[in-house]
Amino acid sequence: MTYQVLARKWRPGSFREMVGQQHVLRALINALDHDRLHHAYLFTGTRGVGKTTVARILARCLNCETGVSSEPCGQCDTCREIAENRSVDLIEVDAASRTKVEDTRELLDNVQYAPTRSRYKIYLIDEVHMLSGHSFNALLKTLEEPPPHAKFLLATTDPQKLPATVLSRCLQFNLKNMVPDQIVEHLEHILTQESIGFDREALGLLARAAAGSMRDALSLTDQAIGYGSGSLQSSDVQAMLGTVDRGRVLDLVAAVLDDNPEQILAVVARIAEHAPDYTATLDEMVSVLHQMTIAQMVPGAIADDWQDQARVLELAQRSHLDDIQLFYQFAVNGRRDLMQAHDPRIALEMTLLRMVAFRPAAIIDTDNGQSHQRPKDASPQGEPSPKKPEPPVLPVVAADEDLPSPQSWPALFENVGLVGITQTIALHCELVAVEGRRLRFVLDENNATLYQPRQAKALELAFSQWAEAPVEVEVTVGKVGDATPYHYRQAQMAARQSAAEQALADDPILAQLLAEFDGRLIDGSIRPPQ
Repeated sequence: MTYQVLARKWRPGSFREMVGQQHVLRALINALDHDRLHHAYLFTGTRGVGKTTVARILARCLNCETGVSSEPCGQCDTCREIAENRSVDLIEVDAASRTKVEDTRELLDNVQYAPTRSRYKIYLIDEVHMLSGHSFNALLKTLEEPPPHAKFLLATTDPQKLPATVLSRCLQFNLKNMVPDQIVEHLEHILTQESIGFDREALGLLARAAAGSMRDALSLTDQAIGYGSGSLQSSDVQAMLGTVDRGRVLDLVAAVLDDNPEQILAVVARIAEHAPDYTATLDEMVSVLHQMTIAQMVPGAIADDWQDQARVLELAQRSHLDDIQLFYQFAVNGRRDLMQAHDPRIALEMTLLRMVAFRPAAIIDTDNGQSHQRPKDASPQGEPSPKKPEPPVLPVVAADEDLPSPQSWPALFENVGLVGITQTIALHCELVAVEGRRLRFVLDENNATLYQPRQAKALELAFSQWAEAPVEVEVTVGKVGDATPYHYRQAQMAARQSAAEQALADDPILAQLLAEFDGRLIDGSIRPPQ
């Protein structure tokens, strides 16, 4: 028996079998069931999202011998003829190959005649934007005053090229790109029915490579089945697509965060052993940086089934949001460089090394004037990093003793080296008790939106590394006083501001200048030295 490719074998035959596009299907189903039919429909969208498929299903709904409805029987002669592309009353035209006005006039000469055996004579014109201007003029009159037995179904990937006069005479439906989850779910169903083995990671790779096109996803799946000798494994799909193992991409991000050019080049060399698509490698890095940003700003929004979620969270916790945004911008711009470079590997290496070379040595917090050194601060010339300060000695208190009101927490916060969302959470915490090596914090309830229980574990890890001994952390949400690092920073800033204003007020030279030139100080213009 002749093999039929998956994209054709599993082409939907009814609206119920369609995946996605519910905003289009709902409108069409309601119109069919309530007999509110238009004479011309325009379906737009990128390749492989179902434009022609929806048009053919609509043709079956209109001409099914059981009557016009949103659920054609699929068994009558008309339904079978349309499914097998041999219906004489469904005239399919590829406008890309019939652009001349003579072709359009020849096509429309017979529109006045009744259909041969169906209810409607249906014209399905694919890639309609390819028609010439004269062809559109010839089509326009028919669209304006069509005979009652004619329906026009137009499809295009570029609706901007259609004249406004044509657009105004059609009901327009824009089909959206498929999201990866929809593609993966549909591929799972098909492969299960086909009794083909697969792993979900392989389907995720195919879904991302399809870029929103279900047809491309099915075509790639056919190719991957052949490549994998009848099964779908992530390693085979990666080799076929030229994509890189996500673990390697995470290694690249870690090397950039560590300011380690040698490790960056080593990881790229390991990636190069598998003849990868370097543009896809950079795209994957963009995706990881995006997930790291979400992990810092909206931790609960990361899907539980995200690949290598634990490592993405770990990288996010030891990086600063400003750095991630800088890396993201370099990666996006580097993609353009890869397309123009004579050697894509060199362009990838330069993009990654650029992230290290131009990464700021410190992060300036403009809200409070504080400067935060990055966790690792080696100079480009290889000078040694500043010596790490001695870890603080945590007071040991017996469980039955009264606990002091600790005053050293704001200073400890500045020195412990917290970064990312963990730093933001700790900034609004008050240290209420120290019990041996157990720290108990209260997080300001007004700044607890981003808090997740796992951030307590991140704090434990940071304090344990700093103190070089196990430290337990307990965080509860509630009301806090003025002993948080945030209030301490605000107080310091206010003090510096007041000192700066007083210094200018006491400056005799400035007072003389203001008097001589009838000048004045502009409110809000005084800033303390950093």
